[in-house]
Amino acid sequence: PNRHPGPRRRYPRGEPRAAPQHTMLAVTLAALPSLLLSPSVPATGSSARAAAVRMAGDGPSFGDLDGSTARIGIIKARWHPEMSDSLIAGAKEALAACGVKEENIVETEVPGSYELPLAARYMALSGSVDAILPVGILIKGDTYHFEAISDSVSSGLMSVGMQTGVPILFGVLTCMSEEQARVRSIGPGNHGPDWGRAAVEMALLRQSAVGGPKSKFFMGFGDSGEDDAKPMTRPAERIGF
Repeated sequence: PNRHPGPRRRYPRGEPRAAPQHTMLAVTLAALPSLLLSPSVPATGSSARAAAVRMAGDGPSFGDLDGSTARIGIIKARWHPEMSDSLIAGAKEALAACGVKEENIVETEVPGSYELPLAARYMALSGSVDAILPVGILIKGDTYHFEAISDSVSSGLMSVGMQTGVPILFGVLTCMSEEQARVRSIGPGNHGPDWGRAAVEMALLRQSAVGGPKSKFFMGFGDSGEDDAKPMTRPAERIGF
């Protein structure tokens, strides 16, 4: 049997009636997409300055670095040459400020960032450098290519450093847009100088760990130079890995 709905509430004339709960919920859900997709209100004052600082990214502090004995390798990926060249120029300015001799800077290049880990491994095994700065720029596109390359390059460079004992800097920009890459490679936001100073610091760390710059037969690779008269410390069949 149907239950009697009971007496209806009578509202005095002119008194607004409260909307049913289900109606209020429907209105809220309908407005939710516009609330989520509406542009955010630009930050002003101190909040805007804080956001700008976070975006720029304060680099680490460096003390006085004596790079007069440091040997630094630089490997350039040829994609986005204007920005890559600017990063390398900034890094070399920092190397010069730290006293790194021009003849102690070894430079080479590869087609793209994906080739940087293998080139870094070859350079590390040559025994000619104390630290290596690979420089590349990756910018996100419409496919998964960006994520695949970024993950592979970062993992590969870390592996080279761990396997060879030669410090490998991460000089690869991974940006969501070309604008982000330009801000971080050209002008006051150029990351190159910090990378150069970091390379010197890590080169000095390696020298202190292994007792100074290694001979060119480190890991059994490289031209002997003035060490021709000295016997190799490794049998020929054990050269490399």
